[in-house]
Amino acid sequence: MLVDSHCHLDRVDLAPYGGDFSALMAATRAAGVSHLLCVSIDLESYPDMLRLVEAYPEVSVSAGVHPGEHEHRDPTIDELVTLAGHIKNVAIGETGLDYYRADGDLEWQRERFRIHIRAARRAAKPLIIHTRDARDDTIAIMRDEKADDCGGVMHCFTETWEMAEKALELNFYISFSGIVTFKNADALRDVASKVPLDRLLIETDSPYLAPVPFRGKPNEPRHVVKVAETIADLRGLATEELIRLAHDNFFRLFVAARSG
Repeated sequence: MLVDSHCHLDRVDLAPYGGDFSALMAATRAAGVSHLLCVSIDLESYPDMLRLVEAYPEVSVSAGVHPGEHEHRDPTIDELVTLAGHIKNVAIGETGLDYYRADGDLEWQRERFRIHIRAARRAAKPLIIHTRDARDDTIAIMRDEKADDCGGVMHCFTETWEMAEKALELNFYISFSGIVTFKNADALRDVASKVPLDRLLIETDSPYLAPVPFRGKPNEPRHVVKVAETIADLRGLATEELIRLAHDNFFRLFVAARSG
């Protein structure tokens, strides 16, 4: 019943599996992960990503361009809406703002974000939002573009409770990655202890951000259980109950977005 609500399967290290993607998927299923959302980072690699996962009914996909991908072309609204029509597509993104390593005029990021929100509203698909060091602008654009009309998820959340509250008011879920297990993540664990249980998701963001005790190693979807265990402990829940809640939340947000 485990769901990894955000991963990049086309970027996971297959060396431990002899380069065999099907072996990775078999190990993922054996670990109890029943569904995965494979998230787009750029449109140039999107066709190969889709081909990789197309035969796996337990994998859904999104379409979008990450805010950190400066060298990749911007999508049009029409293009995103067309991609969102695929039977496996459940979301637009990941999109958002990332000022952490960005320099100069970042209007291109803000315009790209607006394009994704407009596409999500037209396609009636939820958004997957990435935000880093851009709290005020992220919320301002979400409000200005009426992102609450489509809703979505603040993925790999690392911001404040104040920002989480604003996102919740805009019809968004909050998703936590392996960062919540890190020793220095007390402030984030505090946020995870407060998010309403019907708006909480868990993810790996594989192959990045492996949780403790795998920190520093390539991540993969089966490690999502460590995120579940950490948050369950914070909330005073059995791990199985937290897993069930996160599963139900995922399908409430995304299953209605399937085409066909």
